[in-house]
Amino acid sequence: MAASTRKGAKAAAADAETASGATERSLEADIRQLQKDVAKLTEQLTKTGRHSYETARKAAAVGVDQLKSQGESAYEDLRTGAENIEAQISDTVREKPMTSLAIAAGVGFLFALLSRR
Repeated sequence: MAASTRKGAKAAAADAETASGATERSLEADIRQLQKDVAKLTEQLTKTGRHSYETARKAAAVGVDQLKSQGESAYEDLRTGAENIEAQISDTVREKPMTSLAIAAGVGFLFALLSRR
């Protein structure tokens, strides 16, 4: 009976060793697969980050172009308005030089009063 017990113990030990080896190989395969998955995930995150950066950069460039266009338009409107006011003042001075001189003197007097305070 001792011989059969030894044989059973040896068989059980061999089965345990085989199972242990299979488990080890399975774990190694799982680790390799996990490494591949992490590499793929890293690559996808990198692509997503680049895409987000490019999208933000393009949006900022479009925004800058729009602001530049709006600024140029506002500048042109102000310049045109100033030219119109200058033309009106010139016409008024030519039509009524004495009145224009009196108004200029009055405005100068008011500025002088305000600057004293």
